[in-house]
Amino acid sequence: MQLQMDAGALTVFLAREFGQVADEFEVERADAAGVGMRLKVGEKHLRPGGTVSGPTIFLLADVAMYLAILARIGPVALTVTTNCAIDFMRKPVAGRDLLGEARVLKLGRSLAVGDVMVFSEGLAEPVARASLTYAIPPKD
Repeated sequence: MQLQMDAGALTVFLAREFGQVADEFEVERADAAGVGMRLKVGEKHLRPGGTVSGPTIFLLADVAMYLAILARIGPVALTVTTNCAIDFMRKPVAGRDLLGEARVLKLGRSLAVGDVMVFSEGLAEPVARASLTYAIPPKD
């Protein structure tokens, strides 16, 4: 499988199309296995109790899967999330970045399905697992 976009191209795309959140992320890799991303956790990502919030974990999972799909199909900006289910398995460590490992499980003409494992930096066990489905717009 040949990638249409590498980590550098995905970073440029994210900055151009989603500048409002692009500085929170780092695309660490894009390869045949998927996309590895980092969310730079800051004070705004924490919830009461000093842990990373669920919406922050969703943000990482959604962006990581979106870019994993675009790495395979190219810069199709209107590819959109149609479903997401997240299992929160462990408390993330406050003050540590979140890492997302996204992989595309099925890529069709109009739908893509994948999963994202979310980790707190430095911990071997995942803090969450997300299953996501995206709609891919028809080609003109």
